[in-house]
Amino acid sequence: MMADIPLRVGVSKYDHTRALFDGSVRIEGAEATFESLGIVSEIFEETIRNRGFDVAELGLTFYLRSLEMPDPEYLAIPVFPNRHFRHSAIYVNASSGIEKPEDLVGKTIGEFATYGHDAGVWPKGILADDFGVTPDQSRWVVGGTNWYQQPFDFIPFRYPSNVDVTTTPEGETLDAMLVAGEIDALITAIVPQSVLAGSPQVRPLFADAEAVEREYFARTGIYPIMHTVVIRRSLLAEHPGLEHAVYKAFCESRDAAMNYYDSYGRMAQQSDFMIPWLDQLWERNRALLGESAWQHGLAANRKTIDAFLRYSYEQGLSEARPTCEQIFASSLLDT
Repeated sequence: MMADIPLRVGVSKYDHTRALFDGSVRIEGAEATFESLGIVSEIFEETIRNRGFDVAELGLTFYLRSLEMPDPEYLAIPVFPNRHFRHSAIYVNASSGIEKPEDLVGKTIGEFATYGHDAGVWPKGILADDFGVTPDQSRWVVGGTNWYQQPFDFIPFRYPSNVDVTTTPEGETLDAMLVAGEIDALITAIVPQSVLAGSPQVRPLFADAEAVEREYFARTGIYPIMHTVVIRRSLLAEHPGLEHAVYKAFCESRDAAMNYYDSYGRMAQQSDFMIPWLDQLWERNRALLGESAWQHGLAANRKTIDAFLRYSYEQGLSEARPTCEQIFASSLLDT
């Protein structure tokens, strides 16, 4: 690999990417500039619409859709910068009659940003697997949670023919529609403003979502992955080994964050943060999640990725059911 390859890298400023931004971890053989735009979807759009980044964080759904476009620009490596448990992403109108997941059947459900958003694929898949509730049993309205938003248009999305999908009326938000009872439930990566304000009209589907999510992980071993990292294919062809250098840097940055929490953080009771009892929470999470928490590579994450790929196909978002071997750089399949 040639030295000093100029790389424009788009990724959010997470604790586990901080070492990349401050320069304490470098991509070997590259002169990388790291950029974090306003919200992560802006990184997605700059990557897909403008092909502006050489290396970028990209939502799994957006990446899979890009592979079905002519001459896909990017190839993923098994780096996963964003994960969330998503039982807590489901909210219901308190007067909707929804008391349990099965009550979603026949209801109108809002979904943030687009039908098949990363934060929507996981809850829908879990609802189908664990409760027998499939997307075709409900009606769907796509839009912005706390502000009016048209569905993302920088990449073509598939709407399954057996699922009723519409968009919010001009100027409407999904949160306002949920409060008014115009939709019965909402799946969103963004917490509704009504919830933040303590409105009695909106509540989580799962009253103790944390307990449900912890049980889900203990039962399945799945810590849902939202985003991956992609590299421009032409650069991979020109600079053999670049994917290894990028992968190594993200792993080292992740390790730096984990080591901080496990060493100085534990010693100082995580006092760098304005969150009481954070040290106890860290210990609880480490005991449950183990060493696999936030680990990159396929060995630790294949089960999780396979579940997402299955959900994408079952929900009609992919033309065929993809495999890990098809979507990740072949030289990193043994990581």
